[in-house]
Amino acid sequence: MDVTTSLASQSYAHARAAAAPNPQAAGPASSAFEDAASSFADTLKTGEDAAKSAMTGGADPHALVQALAQTELAVETAVTVRNKVVEAYQEILRMPV
Repeated sequence: MDVTTSLASQSYAHARAAAAPNPQAAGPASSAFEDAASSFADTLKTGEDAAKSAMTGGADPHALVQALAQTELAVETAVTVRNKVVEAYQEILRMPV
């Protein structure tokens, strides 16, 4: 093995360790994102469960409409957040260096 290959492998090892995820260093922003994603998934699951029970005749129509409205609102919110993130990313790409 020549010197450049050894140097490259050492640099790769250092870079890999530096880029490894560290859950303790994530901070409150990551926790807030995890909470939002968990809440979104729970809302979708509630809507699906209400729809399943309505199909089998075990759910109140009012509860079904309410669950579907909450699900629709959650999806619209997620799409809006996604669009804002994409817009911000595109704005960063347009910045002159």
